[in-house]
Amino acid sequence: MAANRRRPLALAAAVAVALGATAVAVTTASAAEVPLKGYELTWGIKQSYRSYVTGAAAGSFTPADGATQADGNGAFTFPGGTGTYDSDSHAVKLGFAGGLTIASARHGFELTLSDVRFDSGAAEITADVTSGGTTRNDVPLADVTVTRDLASMTTRLTQEAATVLGSASYAGAEGDPLSVVQKTTPSPTPSASDPASPSPSSPPSPSPTVSASGSASGSASGSASPSAPASASASASASASASREPSASPSQSAATKGEIADGTLGWGVKQSFRAYVVGGAAQGRITASGGAVQAGGNGAFTFPDATGTYDTDAGTLSAAFEGAVNFKGHESGGAYGLDLTLSDLRAKLDGGSGELTADVDSLGEKSDDVVLADLGAASGALAVKDDVITLDDVTATLTEAVAKAFGGFYPAGTGLDPVDLSVAVHEDAQLPHGDGGSGTGGSDGSGSAGGSGTTGTTGGAGTTGSTTGGVGGALASTGSDVPVGALGAAAAVTAAAGAGVVVAVRRRRALG
Repeated sequence: MAANRRRPLALAAAVAVALGATAVAVTTASAAEVPLKGYELTWGIKQSYRSYVTGAAAGSFTPADGATQADGNGAFTFPGGTGTYDSDSHAVKLGFAGGLTIASARHGFELTLSDVRFDSGAAEITADVTSGGTTRNDVPLADVTVTRDLASMTTRLTQEAATVLGSASYAGAEGDPLSVVQKTTPSPTPSASDPASPSPSSPPSPSPTVSASGSASGSASGSASPSAPASASASASASASASREPSASPSQSAATKGEIADGTLGWGVKQSFRAYVVGGAAQGRITASGGAVQAGGNGAFTFPDATGTYDTDAGTLSAAFEGAVNFKGHESGGAYGLDLTLSDLRAKLDGGSGELTADVDSLGEKSDDVVLADLGAASGALAVKDDVITLDDVTATLTEAVAKAFGGFYPAGTGLDPVDLSVAVHEDAQLPHGDGGSGTGGSDGSGSAGGSGTTGTTGGAGTTGSTTGGVGGALASTGSDVPVGALGAAAAVTAAAGAGVVVAVRRRRALG
């Protein structure tokens, strides 16, 4: 774990650039620590956990003291971030105001998160956790993959987070993306007595404004941040500027439409379903093959080798991906009641909305091009940066057709795991790393996630999680809540929604 919390100096310096003048305007004569303020942090913990709390647990999230939650049971935002930037280590440390109470009378839990903190040097997010009248300070909730712009940073839940959330299945699982942004940039009126003010005879120093890509642009406002020395300009300190690289504009040297050269799709189907298959009543295993890989800790899947077309002017994208994933469980006498394979995954988007399809093989019955989910991107625009189109956290919701095929037990619109797309528009483009790779998998630790070009299997005999605090435990506790076998291909796909509803085995249905 300690190795994952170390980041190269160049990345740390790049983080300083992303924070703007408040952080990067450091001269060799300045103090090591520069104060920061006016930041806010947005993190949803994990989408499937939020769905569990408000769904099966019939619970609630209650933000307090300035913290807020986005509409539609969305992510949480903690305001009033203050802290420091260390010009020696290039580490950013910020603490945020607000708290969040998570409670369920049905499942008997109540906990409060407060004093949320982000540390880019340790690459982690922590919080004080109060439960049962006891408060534990600075509990590490997630390891963070720190990025240049501090936006949509990948998180992975810790063992401590699994304990807090009440299910062992969360340990090592991918959490929601984390973003840290500066919401207020103080610009005091210069005065003659203010040593940070530019002299009347000197031209105003541009104050850098950082874009999402980390590139800086100057604005001749004539004022410097009160947290930075007056010598601040659009150029950062030597240590920070050494790691800066000019960011390409969205359309730089990229065609507006054409063939996709490569790409990956990241999707976990449904976290609670994965936990059920590996550690729940199914007592089964998950196998990624054909180039697809699964992240460690029974995590999400990455499907490689995209082909297809894109048109940034029209806002359309159609991509097909290699690889397959098989879910197998409920073994009896060498036969399986659950044997579901998803392959030939395809994503189509038009103006930000679209659909995710796959070929579905359930117990030997195959249906091609099943529309698994409706997709919704945060924006309808397709931006090309460094010859790559990237779409993170595209929402995926259960389709009406599949919901009807299952007799209405799972309503259309049930949230599945979000989808991440990265497609290259040029063969020399460098794709971001996916979640796949080698490592141990499964909540029981008996399986392994395969590396590129190999078949990886997660699963084996395992233990169920807590029945009071987490999706995995609540789902697996009944032993009959995910329909299998006689439901056929359409129902098996719906089972992947993992809604935790106890249902009787129904007759085989044709896909409608």
